[in-house]
Amino acid sequence: MKEIPFYKPLIGDLEKKLINEVLSFEETSKVDELEIKFAKYIGSQYAVSTMNGTAAMHLSMCALDLKRGDKIICSVNSFPSLAEVIRHFDAEPIFVDSNKDDFNMDIKALEQVLTKSHHKKLKGIFISHVAGQAADLDGIYHLAHKYDIKVIEDATQAMGGTYKGQKIGATGSAITCFRFSPQMKNSIASGGIIISNDKELVERAKLLRNHAIVSDGWDRFGNLGYVYDVVDIGVKYDMNELNAAYCLAQLSRSDQFIQRRIKIAQIYDTELANCPHISTPIKKSDHIYNQYIIKVDKNRDSFAKELKQNGIYTALHFIPLHLLSYYKNKYSLRVNDFPNALHNYQQILSLPIYAGLDDEQVHYICNKIKEIASHRV
Repeated sequence: MKEIPFYKPLIGDLEKKLINEVLSFEETSKVDELEIKFAKYIGSQYAVSTMNGTAAMHLSMCALDLKRGDKIICSVNSFPSLAEVIRHFDAEPIFVDSNKDDFNMDIKALEQVLTKSHHKKLKGIFISHVAGQAADLDGIYHLAHKYDIKVIEDATQAMGGTYKGQKIGATGSAITCFRFSPQMKNSIASGGIIISNDKELVERAKLLRNHAIVSDGWDRFGNLGYVYDVVDIGVKYDMNELNAAYCLAQLSRSDQFIQRRIKIAQIYDTELANCPHISTPIKKSDHIYNQYIIKVDKNRDSFAKELKQNGIYTALHFIPLHLLSYYKNKYSLRVNDFPNALHNYQQILSLPIYAGLDDEQVHYICNKIKEIASHRV
């Protein structure tokens, strides 16, 4: 039996070469190089690297000076890290339903929430781009301008993605958060990065990223200068050189990875087009398929179990936040409060899709899906 993991990184000679350069104590900083190259890749003025994607989100909230009782709007169909970083300030996430087609924030629901929740404590909208397909940024920016609030983007699933020809992260938001090494709990290496054109926000993020220390500087080995001061409450979120080396190598092949995922998605689209009980993703805008999310209309969980029995591992993107115990209990949320997200959750299933997946494996997955679907009633 074949065994196909849900995700596996594609690692080559460049990752090893750059990591060996770090281990040889070469003078150039891979962290600095990554920030410069990533900002250029996105088309932004500034980039601030972090130890992982969640750190990038949390540091963004620090840079925005989020405080107790402040409110941030976010989609209920997000990974828990998004609402989590808001709650760490004792601030409040305000959830918005997703739409049924692309799983991103529903604009009509957003406008309804803004109408009810617009007051001085409302600091911004935190947008997630689910699966690599951009949310409706035109609609979101229109409402953000109307209500005079900031837009922050969670692009942890959308590195290299575009919206109407522009890279996500270069469309006008205050801050956009990315991550490297997605999908894996025990990743080979990890990294996050913040993109912004706001110099003040970036300088504050850089200050807070390393304990809010002000000093004469650090030497090339990262040793702190002789005299230093601390001017705020900071965190320890700076990326190390080994992770930066790995992320640099991965960044250099980001577009290659995207093209391979698009090709895999085309095979899935074709092979599963007429498969009973299966709906393939609806493409409403540019899509880089960080996930390939199907819908299964007959007992999704047993379907996933049968796939696993055939060596195919799957995932959910996502369990709506209002169904998770902490948020359900904290805000007295009901199962039916967000009907679109609930409906999607009952059917969605993410299939393996990554650059190292070969055509034979993709066709094996398709054949097993069709085989399992054929005996559903």
